[in-house]
Amino acid sequence: MVFAAQAEVTRETFWTISPVGEALFYGLAAIASLVFLYGVYDRFLRYARGESDPFDRLSDLPGRIVRATKVVFSNENQFKRDLYAGVMHSFIMWGFLTLVIGTTILAIDIDIWRRVTGSSFFVGDFYLSYSFVMDLMGLLFVVGVGMAIWRRYGVRHPRLWGKHTSFEDDAFVWTLFLLGVGGYVLEGIRIVGTEFPEFETVSFVGYFVALVFDTAGMTQGLAESLYWFGWWSHAILALAFVAAVPYAKPLHMITSFANIVTADEKAGKRLPKVPADASPEEIGYVSEDDFSWKAMLDFDACTKCGRCSDACPAKASGRNLDPRDVILDLKTYRDSIADGGETIDIVADGGTSVIASESMESCMACMACMDACPVDIEHLTHFTEMNRRLTETGQQQEPVQEAMMNIFSNGNAFGDPQRKRADWTDELDFEIPDAREESVEFLWYVGDYPSYDERNRRVARAMARIFEEAGVSYGILYEDEQHDGNDVRRVGEEGLYEMLVEDNVAAMDDCDFEKIVCTDPHSYNTFLNEYPEMDESFDYPVFHYTQLVETLVDEGRLGLSGSELSAQTVTYHDPCHLGRYNGEYEAPREVIRSTGVNLAEMPRNRDESFCCGGGGGGLWLDQEEESKPSEERLREALEDTEAGTSVERFVVACPMCATMYEDGRKTGDYEEDIDIVDISELIVEALDTKAGAVGSETTPASAD
Repeated sequence: MVFAAQAEVTRETFWTISPVGEALFYGLAAIASLVFLYGVYDRFLRYARGESDPFDRLSDLPGRIVRATKVVFSNENQFKRDLYAGVMHSFIMWGFLTLVIGTTILAIDIDIWRRVTGSSFFVGDFYLSYSFVMDLMGLLFVVGVGMAIWRRYGVRHPRLWGKHTSFEDDAFVWTLFLLGVGGYVLEGIRIVGTEFPEFETVSFVGYFVALVFDTAGMTQGLAESLYWFGWWSHAILALAFVAAVPYAKPLHMITSFANIVTADEKAGKRLPKVPADASPEEIGYVSEDDFSWKAMLDFDACTKCGRCSDACPAKASGRNLDPRDVILDLKTYRDSIADGGETIDIVADGGTSVIASESMESCMACMACMDACPVDIEHLTHFTEMNRRLTETGQQQEPVQEAMMNIFSNGNAFGDPQRKRADWTDELDFEIPDAREESVEFLWYVGDYPSYDERNRRVARAMARIFEEAGVSYGILYEDEQHDGNDVRRVGEEGLYEMLVEDNVAAMDDCDFEKIVCTDPHSYNTFLNEYPEMDESFDYPVFHYTQLVETLVDEGRLGLSGSELSAQTVTYHDPCHLGRYNGEYEAPREVIRSTGVNLAEMPRNRDESFCCGGGGGGLWLDQEEESKPSEERLREALEDTEAGTSVERFVVACPMCATMYEDGRKTGDYEEDIDIVDISELIVEALDTKAGAVGSETTPASAD
């Protein structure tokens, strides 16, 4: 059928292409499809050979698919942290999908509908609507690819270039560009060759291109000649792209969706257990055989976008860590082994290994990389497996080993006797209830730093004062409290972590209480997300102290008017384990505002907060770095915040943050510029102001 010769509004699909050419095209399309299908089959066969994953990744599969569909089709992860990339990717993805759907519709008409009915639906109003939509969405596709090319080659965005940048990255983006632009060139040539049918104005981009060609002197005969060469060039490029999808960067169009479908909603917040029957020689990433199928899917889902690298505070501080490179190094090694490459250690301190131990020691376990990743790669899980390997082989740095020994021997990282854990209470003028001896509503887990570190003991005393003022029913474990284990687990000491869980749970089981409240977000995280996985009987409601204090403020139990500290301007740092880990951003801010201060937000706040550097064992290590994360954060507070140098106080809600920022305040020479204060100390100062008990020389230490 030659529809172009009919009076109907349509176009001939294989214009200037002979029946032999059509047959050849279908043959090549069949080959490309088979190569594609085999590649997908082979790729998923590799996953099937991988180790089983410790978490159920397919529970509520319909719900997972719905969530992944929403994430992918809304491009919400792409817009996060980078508006330009969000717009760019949306244009490319929606344009590409529309072109694929349009091609599929055309194939259905030619290969099914016409053969069954003898007529075509690719005519009249349908054809006009189809042509307009395809031109519009194709234009968005070309604009999106153009934005990608400009960012890569014009701006040369640093995160797009690195050790794993290769020819396939160039080939991918330029192939998309040629496919998009080539389609309009072909359309323009065809419109010239068919003498500008009036109805083709709906193909507004192609019609414009045709007018340009006509102005340049293209004749109908030349158009017919050029169309044949152009059509075949375009067809072969498109089929080659289809065939290459499972073998190169375009694979992410499949694996990204699969990775989001199978993501663990608590990834990073909780870590996989070590199998009970695993010997020391089997713990962590020993070889490529230890990669689970989900780990391999993570590797293949990585698009090299570098968002994780941009978000990583360790990399920004000049440490030897680039989250993207770690994932891609593991992928490259896995692929090399599959191709018969040499086996080497996955991670080691010195010598030849896939990943250097220094890279893992640089990680702060802040989860910024995971939060920034648009395809839900679970970096922290891989990092922890490598830390476990370093721990089992005795390759962790000496300060970490010393801290682990202190925790093992004394239940705290300081190495102080357990009997001194409650010495911070000595300076209070009231008794702290003993939860082991009386029933309480809240079991207060004080934590290591508020118990032993002199600076953070002020925080513990401030919290006790707040609980007393509000009449909270609370108690502590005294010397029966041990380290919570959150960071112990993240440096790879799983055995010690399990021991701490067992001891803390046993101590709590001997008490009569309803809820747990934590000083430290690290404790809050592991009690909330990990202890229940380790011990099913641990099912208590868990709160960070700011959540409890917010309730006390809302109920009027502290009697604050909201104007006590109105002369002060402060900024607030979101701790990773409270904010990014567990999504609590508003409770601390509401408590801060209840004192009457002017709260000025730093540019990087909430889920984009910049880590203090203390997580993942960072508190126990001295790192070689260009600038401390704490110094950079204080600089941001004073220089990048709208309130500028009028910011008097840097407010924290985490004892580790307080420690790191007190250190950064000294090493960064900010001692005269800004004070570090915990939210609990701010509340106590407001209470003292309300009571008229604060003199000009009084500091938050009045909580003592």
